[in-house]
Order: sequence, then C-alpha cells, then structure tokens
Amino acid sequence: MRYLLIFIFSTLFCFSQKTKEEAIDSIDFYIKYADIQKINNNYKLAISYSQKAIKFAEKNNDLSGQAKGLGNLGSIFLDLKKYNDAKESLTKSINILKQLPISSSLAINYYKMGLCYMNIEDYTTAEEYFNKSKEIYDNLKIDNNDLLNLQIGILYKEKGKTEEASSLFNSIISRNSPNDNPSTKAEALYNLGTIELKNGRSNLAINYLNRAMSLTKKSSLDQRIKIFSSLSLAYDKLMNIEKAYFFLKKHNQLKDSLATLNSKRLGAEDYYSYKESERMDVFEQMSKENEAQQKTNKFAKLISILAIALISILSLLSLSLYKNNIIRSQSNQLLKEKNLELQIAKEKAEKASQARAEFLSTVSHELRTPLNAINGITHLLLEENPKPNQLHYLNSLKFSGNYLLTFINEILEINRIESNSVEIEYINFDVKKQLIDIQNSLKELATNNNNEFIVEIDENIPNHLISDPTKLSQIFLNLINNALKFTKNGEVKVIAKQVDSDEKSSTLNFQIIDTGIGIAKEKQSTIFDSFSQGSIEINRKYGGTGLGLAIVKKLVDMLGGTITLESELGIGTVFTFEVKMEHGCDNAEEILETKRQSEYSDEVLKGKHVLIVEDNKINQMITKKMIENKGMTSRIIDNGEIAIEIIKNDNIFDLVLMDVHLPGINGTIATQQIREFDIKTPIIALTAISLNENREMLLSFGMTDVITKPFEPETFYKVIAQTLEETSNS
Repeated sequence: MRYLLIFIFSTLFCFSQKTKEEAIDSIDFYIKYADIQKINNNYKLAISYSQKAIKFAEKNNDLSGQAKGLGNLGSIFLDLKKYNDAKESLTKSINILKQLPISSSLAINYYKMGLCYMNIEDYTTAEEYFNKSKEIYDNLKIDNNDLLNLQIGILYKEKGKTEEASSLFNSIISRNSPNDNPSTKAEALYNLGTIELKNGRSNLAINYLNRAMSLTKKSSLDQRIKIFSSLSLAYDKLMNIEKAYFFLKKHNQLKDSLATLNSKRLGAEDYYSYKESERMDVFEQMSKENEAQQKTNKFAKLISILAIALISILSLLSLSLYKNNIIRSQSNQLLKEKNLELQIAKEKAEKASQARAEFLSTVSHELRTPLNAINGITHLLLEENPKPNQLHYLNSLKFSGNYLLTFINEILEINRIESNSVEIEYINFDVKKQLIDIQNSLKELATNNNNEFIVEIDENIPNHLISDPTKLSQIFLNLINNALKFTKNGEVKVIAKQVDSDEKSSTLNFQIIDTGIGIAKEKQSTIFDSFSQGSIEINRKYGGTGLGLAIVKKLVDMLGGTITLESELGIGTVFTFEVKMEHGCDNAEEILETKRQSEYSDEVLKGKHVLIVEDNKINQMITKKMIENKGMTSRIIDNGEIAIEIIKNDNIFDLVLMDVHLPGINGTIATQQIREFDIKTPIIALTAISLNENREMLLSFGMTDVITKPFEPETFYKVIAQTLEETSNS
C-alpha cells in the first residue's frame, strides 16, 4: 500500500509539472514576456525570450511562429537602433510569411523595414517598403492609412517635398475617429510645425506644436523632447527670450531623463555577448550535424577527431574575432569622437551660412519698404508736370532708386541660389523668339552707347525646346547688358548655333561678343565670384553690383551647362556657354506669355472701389494716390482684423490690396479667414519680399495675385487691370 501511494503521488506530481510546462512553453508565452521586458527597458531579456520563441517554433516546424518570433526580434533591434540586425531578422520573417496566406503580419514587417531604411536615410528603399505595406492593407481592407501616411509624409519632408508632406499631415489631423492614435496625430502636428518654422511662419509653427504637445503622452519622452526643442527655436525667432529659455530648459531636462533611461538598455558588452552566443549556437549546430554524420560513416573515429579539431580552431578564431571586435569597438569610439568634432564644425559653418542668408534677406526686405516710398513719390512727382530744372533731379532720383532696387534683387537672387531654394522649371518655349524679343528690348540701350547690336541665329535650331526660359532669359540679359554697358561706339554680337542634335535633344552654343574695354588677365579667374568687378575705377565709371556674372555662372550650372570667357584689354570679350535641351512640341500654347505681354485699358480701372490694407503711412499715401490717378476710389485701414470685419459685414469693394506684414493678424492669415466666407472678391498681396520666392506660398492662402514692393507703376496697374478683368469674366 505504501508503495502504491508513492506511485500515485509521483504520477500526479509529474503530470502537474508536465501540464505547467505545456502551459508556459509556447510561442505566445515567450512573445508576451519579451514584450513585457521591452516595456520595462530590459532589452537583454527581451532578446532572450524572442530567441526562445523562434527555437520553439523551429522545433515544432511552426512557420507562422518562426515569422512571429523573428518579427518581434526585428522590432527590438529597431528600438536599439541596430538597423542591420533589424533588417536581417525582418527579412527572414518576410521570406517565411511569403510562403503563407497573406496577412497583416507581412504588412507590419514591410512597414518596420521601411522604418529601418528611413533611419539610415535611404528614402527611396523606405518608400518602396511603405508602398508594399499599404498594398497589403488595401487588399485586406484594413484601415491603417494614418500610420503609413505619417511615415510617407516624413519621407517627403526629408526629400524637400514640403507641399506633399503637408498634405499628408493635414489629412491625418483632419480625421476624427474614436480609433485615431493621439501619438500619430501629435507627430503629424509636430512635423507641420517644423515645416512652418523652416518657412519663417513662427506663429503658425507654435500653434501646431502646442496642439502636438496636448496630444503627447508624458511617457513619450522622444516626442516631447523634439516638440520642446522646436518651441524654443520658434519663440527665439519671435524674440520671446523668456519662453524660448523655458522650453529649452524643459528640453534639456527630458533629454537627461531619456539618457538615464537609455543607459539601462542593452549595453555594448551585452550586445556583443548576444552576437557571440548567436555564433556559438551556429557552431553547436555544426557539431550536432557532425555527430549525426559520424554514426553513418565508417571513418567515424577519424571524422570525430577532425571535427573536434575543427571546433577547437573555430573556437579560437571566434575568441580572436571577439577580441578584435573589442579593439574595433574602441577604434569606432575614437572615430565617433572625431566625427562628432567634424559634425560640430559643420553645424557651426551651416549656422554661419544661415545667419548670413537671413541677414541678407532681412536687410534686403527692410530696404524695400523705404525704397517703395522713394520710387513711389518720384513716380508721382514725375506725373505732376515738374519744372525743367526739377525734372533733372527727379530723373536722377529715379535712376538711383532703380539702381538700388536692382542691387537688392541681385542680392536676393544670389542668396536664393546659394541656399538651393531655386528650382528649374521645364517649359516648352521658342528660344529664337526669345532672343529676338531681347534684341528689341535692348535696342535703346545699344543706341545710347552708339553700338551696333546684332543677333545671328542658326536656322537648324528647333522652333520649340524644353528648358527654363526664365533662367535662360536672366543669363542672356545679364551678359548682353554687360556687353552693351562696357562697349561704346562698337559692336555687340549674339550668335546662337546648334552644335549637336539627336531625335530627343539638341545642344546649343551661345556666344556674346563685344568690342568693349575687356577684362584683365588677372581678373578673369575670379570674374564669376560674387561682388567681383574689374576695378574700383570701372565700378565708378560704369556702375554695377558685381553679382550679375556670379548669378549667370550659377544659373548655367543649374541648367547643366558650361560657361567660359576670352578677353583682352582694349579689344573686347567673348562669353560662351552651352546648354543641352530636349525637343518640345511645335503646337504648344503660349497663353501665359501672351497674358504677360498683354496690354490693359484704363477703362477697366475707372470707377472701381479699392480697399487698401496697409500699416505704413507713407505707403498708404503712395498707394492711394496711384489708385486715384487712374480714376479709382479707395478706403485705407491699417490692420487685418478690421479688414476681415468690413468685408464680412459691408463688402462694397471691387478689389482688396493686402499688405502681407501687418500688426496683429498678418495679411496671409487675414486672407485665409476672408476666404472662409468670401471666395469671389479679388485680393492682391503687397509684399516687400521677392515675388519669385514667395508667390506660391502667398497664393496658397487664397491670394489672387502678388505685387512686389517697390511698385513698378506699369506692372502695378497691369496686374490690377488683369485681375479685375478675370473677375468680371468669371
């Protein structure tokens, strides 16, 4: 009986132990505990449990379980920023999942692969994986657009496609569903804030960043650190030092907390131990295979000895590799320190360059407002039939104002090119017609210096080519203007010829030849540098900013061409540049060009009532007088808030002239709010910033057109007339 009882209790104990083991020895158990350890920041144990899940699945020939364990291991390595290891695990998981029916797990792994490539800045490959993930979600009819759209938006932002990025971020924050992830919306708002901050719209940036902060969990340290940093920068740009310092302090505090937390993660030694263990597992597997082979091989003893010897050698090699890894780790640390020094130096250089660009842009902008007053008052006085002795002074003042405006525009142009904010537009145009138009426009300048101005055009040049006609026109005008300016009683010749051609494209060679003063040999090597001129005497005699040829060189480079010069003092100068252009369509419409060149009638302007929104008193007076000179009436207000109220409650105006920079609500925000209830009344932006740089941004807020300060009278009236005509016809 005693032995029977012992047997029964022993059996029950073994059964209970077996049941317990079966309860815990499963893939889901190991994955669950791996996730718990990851939450607790114990990445060493998280890796261990994930490995156990993989081995258990392999033991039971469970492909789905292997894929699940490998995917979880890939996620851990992604958190640890071990992107190569993450890609390796995720690739294995993806290859297994491809053998199984399509599932969301495959979409998730594609998404994680995209994140890996995003972090190593391989944006093309990242986009491919995000698209694969989206395709699977669409096939499964699973809505996971926000998470994917967020990453694709970040990808577009990193590529400089800010409009596409903003569109995706706005689609995320505009959704209103109970299933929405606050963290995803917070990230979208943060990225919108950084875009607006980069574009110089600090108030909008702060709005987006504050909304992001309200959605961010306190546990999301990485996200809150980024937001605090951007808020500090935004307030710094608004000169709010107190708030800038407050958010900077918050940023540093959280950064220290994150550093403490990260120190608890898997360290270098633990990571190398894991990799070494992984290699030893490989060796162990090899040993088992050798032992199995020994059982069926008649040379078992010999093979066993050889296997032991091989394992010993491999172990020694492994130990040697381990030591080499330690040495390599130390070397990498030294390299990281040197790279950090280089990065700091690079950041300093970039900050200096940015500061220079911002200074030039700010100075140029601030000069435009008083220059608008000078040019505007000069124009008005010239229209008042001045006395002959006054006419001379007014013409001198007009010349000086135009010269200063040219100088400012060229500073802005070189600044935009150097900051890579100028893009090439590929448009179908007639280069031969362009050259003839330029010749006609410069005839008066040629006559003033008693020059013969000749244009020779190769008949073989196609009628229509594809390039950037605006940039090409800038190149021609700068080079030809210089040739006509530095030549007197001589000849200026422009030769255009085709030097190479195939079915798709033609290479054109342009020469601008003059018989002017020439350029000294010692100056020719620096003639394309910014602010470079032949001499102080030449500058005083002929004028010029020293920026024209620098702009020409950079524009030719942007078009993929080359430019050279040959010159001799007292003989003349030859500028030669070549550009390759694709063939265009002969029947292409030229509506835009026709519109630009079209004339306007004063009758369109007469009797129209204009609302002028401008805070500068002198600009108010000039704009009002110019309006009244064409038979229009006007009302002046000095802020955006009142403008919104007037147009909403008592809109009797045919046109609104809206200054962009207003106290309180600026012109862009005011226009945006007006468009919520009035989409018909034309609103023309008045800005002291360069038109080409800001036109698209201003139009995106609902502006109908843009006029740049200082006003060129004919352009001012033409834009207003064309806008009124278009409004009446619509």
